[in-house]
Amino acid sequence: MRDLFIGGQFVPASDGGRFEVIDPATGDVLQNVADGTVEDAIAAVDAAAAAAPAWAATAPRERGEILRRAYQLMTESAGELARLISQENGKALPDALGEVLYAAEFFRWYSEEAVRVQGTLATAPSGANKILVQHQPIGICVLVTPWNFPAAMATRKIGPALAAGCTMVLKPASDTPLTALALARLLATAGVPDGVVNVLPARRSGAVVSAMLHDDRVRKLSFTGSTEVGRVLLREAADQVLNVSMELGGNAPFLVFADADLDAAIEGAMIAKMRNAGEACTSANRFYVQAPVAEEFALRLASRMSALKVGAGTANGVQVGPLVNREAVEKVEELVKDAVTRGATVVTGGGRPDPEGFFYEPTVLTSVPPEATLLREELTTPEGNRGHSAAEYAVALAERAGAGSAVLFHHAPTRSDTELDALAARLPEAIVAAQGAVLER
Repeated sequence: MRDLFIGGQFVPASDGGRFEVIDPATGDVLQNVADGTVEDAIAAVDAAAAAAPAWAATAPRERGEILRRAYQLMTESAGELARLISQENGKALPDALGEVLYAAEFFRWYSEEAVRVQGTLATAPSGANKILVQHQPIGICVLVTPWNFPAAMATRKIGPALAAGCTMVLKPASDTPLTALALARLLATAGVPDGVVNVLPARRSGAVVSAMLHDDRVRKLSFTGSTEVGRVLLREAADQVLNVSMELGGNAPFLVFADADLDAAIEGAMIAKMRNAGEACTSANRFYVQAPVAEEFALRLASRMSALKVGAGTANGVQVGPLVNREAVEKVEELVKDAVTRGATVVTGGGRPDPEGFFYEPTVLTSVPPEATLLREELTTPEGNRGHSAAEYAVALAERAGAGSAVLFHHAPTRSDTELDALAARLPEAIVAAQGAVLER
């Protein structure tokens, strides 16, 4: 299970290359995995193309039953998969187990949807003809997934593709390929035919994905990851006019009004920021708190953050594991240093608790100036917290930094829906959650 999965077989890379998967809790090598090449990418597309006609012709009920078996197998092996995720990603075991169960639900959902691919029959405006619309499998899909949810982001893409009758090549993040390979074996056990799902770990991500996107047999790209990489892939996909689905990075602000219930706001903040240790695109990266309650909110948030147990994700009682790699830790260090240099105050955290592994303390900063880099970049651990005097000012700051994929509000229940709708309308590109609503991912 350390090689590429192509055509139903685990095979080495065409050039024999391998790369190391690092345990982020120790910095030690966890596994050596085959490093896919451009030639391997084309071989994976070949396998998907060979399997495509038969899979598209497979009865929807049969496709659904295979997905249902995949769901059952995944839930039965949840503990084993959670430990694997924790080892390669670093997240705490409770978060990893939650991800596995969440990921399995995509297989169950689409097992039920496989039989509901419906078309339409209508009368032409002239009345002379009937218009029949049928939904056919789009074709070979290239699925590119991130490291923060290595199981859930894979099943979220694989599930609908299988239900629709498509074949695919999954390119997992090179930091977390082991979970994807485990899913490949699980799907084969569930009855997915050879070549329908292919998994291609590779460090040469750009060249490998580009080769597949420029193969005229590929018709669909689904990508979850950073906005910067998304832009590059959109340009590449345009060459073949591919159907594209993009779920790109976020920079979610969390707004606390002076009339909010602070107990509820703190609970909401901990969920919004520290679910999955803050490594989610909907995670709250910046806190804008109205001045009358800003100090109390910051102190209470810092108290909760400093109480979190940091350690190896597989250890008992750990709530916050390491970041995924050394580059992530260095980025957080750089962002915190930049903010402090510009005038921010560290209320708690602000450093690395252990020289070994890729750990960073849960951190709360106050008085973060608008020009600080961390207010504009997607973060993993540190918190931005800035007092403000009016809701309009907070929304203006959120607009200036880019709201990203989500905005979270805490306010008095007496505020009218009309007032909140007006604030939300200022941020039309974002999902808006109020009063502690939990956003998926």
